[in-house]
Amino acid sequence: MEAIGRNAMADGKKNLEISWRERKDNAREKAVSAIRQLQLAKKPVNFSTVHKQSGVSKSFLYDDEETRKMIEAIRLQEVDKEINRRTRYEKTSQSKDVIIEAKDKRIAKLEAEVRKLKAEIEILRGLLYESK
Repeated sequence: MEAIGRNAMADGKKNLEISWRERKDNAREKAVSAIRQLQLAKKPVNFSTVHKQSGVSKSFLYDDEETRKMIEAIRLQEVDKEINRRTRYEKTSQSKDVIIEAKDKRIAKLEAEVRKLKAEIEILRGLLYESK
């Protein structure tokens, strides 16, 4: 009788382990699916957004090494993209500043030339008037 009880306990334990493994795999699949959906929607991928999208607990996302590494890797990619975008913007902003400065110098030079030519015209008009 005791041997039957042990077998039943062993079977129960195996069934529990199988059930836990299935639940863990199911939760991982939900998390991966949510990550893909967030990426397709171009939304940020972090523990909170994956939790909300998938319905999987945050503690599972942090505790499951495979899922945690996936989320952290994607977050790093997003941060790198943002840094690159900001760097590009700063470069274009600096380029615009240089172009504006060059144009301002050109305008000032042309305005000086216009003043000089107007003065010459006045002198020539005076000479023309005197010769009449």
